[in-house]
Amino acid sequence: MFSFNMFEPHVGRVFQNRFSTQYRCYSVSMLAGPNDRSDVEKGGKIIMPPSALDQLSRLNITYPMLFKLTNKNSDRMTHCGVLEFVADEGICYLPHWMMQNLLLEEGGLVQVESVNLMVATYSKFQPQSPDFLDITNPKAVLENALRNFACLTTGDVIAINYNEKIYELRVMETKPDKAVSIIECDMNVDFDAPLGYKEPERHMQRPEEPTEEETDPSNYEMDIGFRAFTGSGNRLDGKKKGIEPSPAPLDPSDIKRGIPNYDFKIGRITFIRNSRQQPRKTEPVASSPGSFGFHDTQLTS
Repeated sequence: MFSFNMFEPHVGRVFQNRFSTQYRCYSVSMLAGPNDRSDVEKGGKIIMPPSALDQLSRLNITYPMLFKLTNKNSDRMTHCGVLEFVADEGICYLPHWMMQNLLLEEGGLVQVESVNLMVATYSKFQPQSPDFLDITNPKAVLENALRNFACLTTGDVIAINYNEKIYELRVMETKPDKAVSIIECDMNVDFDAPLGYKEPERHMQRPEEPTEEETDPSNYEMDIGFRAFTGSGNRLDGKKKGIEPSPAPLDPSDIKRGIPNYDFKIGRITFIRNSRQQPRKTEPVASSPGSFGFHDTQLTS
């Protein structure tokens, strides 16, 4: 006769195993408090109200907590993690780059749902400016920046801060799914060419035309054999010779073979000289004196 629907809330909690609600979203700069929360802008996590933690603790969800954010007005979606539960009720705070991906304005409605994502194995990024090439080790910089992210979604444009400068990178590809978790994973990172990057043109060096002073190499005559002392000489007094040397081509018949030393002995060095031997000087032999000590002479009339 009377119906109080006493078991309807209980039945709803039993079958409800996914967190799903709507919040008014604002950028982190609108977060009230004396503390600077610029760390939220450097990552991919949001700040939710305490009531969300109370509801999540009653559900059978997996950790870490990952969420799917959807803007139903523009049909844009992305994925994120949660940093803290300190926002005002009915409000959540998002990084500025995440609001740009969702095409959300301050105070816009966003649908927040809990999801389970596969662990990432590969991701490919495209820098949105050629300035990213000025970084010495971009992979190390990106690896350090991704520590503040919980997941990646293909098509998102994330923002990282390095040396007080913000670099934007588009997520071109993720494996094994279009949305992956990057918490405690071994992921290979690859880069695509930056947006607007042009490879430097390589100018081909044209061969220099020979000048008038240079001679044509085709006019050179090939030497048949070895030519000794073919260059021009200089006098010590500075005067030039009247006759320029004009070496004649070498005749093969003029080549003489060396004469071997047939008297060669092992362990003996012989210095052969090509100088001419001078004739030996013969001394006159004195005639024997006579008995009286006089030379014999012949008298002629």
